[in-house]
Amino acid sequence: MDKVRKHFIFYGDVQGVGFRYRAYHAARTFNVTGWVRNLSDGTVEMEAEGLSEDIDSMLLYVEKGTFVRIENLRVKDIPLKNGYSFEIRD
Repeated sequence: MDKVRKHFIFYGDVQGVGFRYRAYHAARTFNVTGWVRNLSDGTVEMEAEGLSEDIDSMLLYVEKGTFVRIENLRVKDIPLKNGYSFEIRD
């Protein structure tokens, strides 16, 4: 299976609930690279690169956060960057 890279915008209760830290932990658990950050409009932006099934597993892990409530999600495929880590950006 080939690697993919996806750009996400998450809407809902996604700031102030540990979303970025869950994403960071999940990325390390499922071998996904990329980054995550809060946006000023209350959404969270993320890029994730890895196997599709690993990115899906990562998203399920984040979604199961106690206070996380994703109401809507925008996603698009973007070019690979062959990253080697996952970071939380400010």
